[in-house]
This record gives sequence, C-alpha cells and structure tokens, in this order.
Amino acid sequence: MFGVGLPEMAVIAVVALLIFGPDRLPEFAKQAGRMVRQVRQFSQAARDDIRSELGPDYADFELRDLDPRRAVRKYINEAWDENDDDQTASAREPERPGLRPLAAGERPPYDADAT
Repeated sequence: MFGVGLPEMAVIAVVALLIFGPDRLPEFAKQAGRMVRQVRQFSQAARDDIRSELGPDYADFELRDLDPRRAVRKYINEAWDENDDDQTASAREPERPGLRPLAAGERPPYDADAT
C-alpha cells in the first residue's frame, strides 16, 4: 500500500499515539477509516461513470492502463517478444561473406595502412 511497509506503519502508529493520546486515537482511527471508505466509493463511482460513458466497447477498460509507465512497459515487452520470435527463427549463426579458412601455408592478408 503506497510503498509503506510494516515498520513504517508501526512508526506512524507510535507517532499518532504520542500526538493524539490514547483517549482520542480511536476517534481519529474511525475518522480515517471513514475517509478511506469515502475515497474508495468516489473512485468506484468515477470508474463506473467512465465505463458507462465510454460504452460497451470499453467494458474491460482499466484505469491502470492510463499509467504512462505501464503503457511504455507494455509496448516494450510486446516488441521484445516479437524480436525474440524473429531471433528463434534465425537462431543459427549468420554467414559472414568473404570469410573462409586459410589453406595450409597460406599467409593471412595484411593491410599496411590499417596498422
């Protein structure tokens, strides 16, 4: 949940206990729970409104698909998979033109300008 683990939640609980005190802490916890519930209801209502306005063609539409990082990752993975399919079809060693093994006693080519 938002990258907050158990140790962070424990620190938040201790700080809340110190700030609000043991008498008011249950009341604040109830208010926080109600607020989280309302946010979930608002987001669900917004999601339903979007789906109803887009029509039946987008019934499987997810708001997560709108995340740019996820979209880029999806397209890169699809391109990577297509590239893997192409490579498996041509998995053998490509032929290099002009290369042949030297005959016995033959000297390798030498380019004086290259060295």
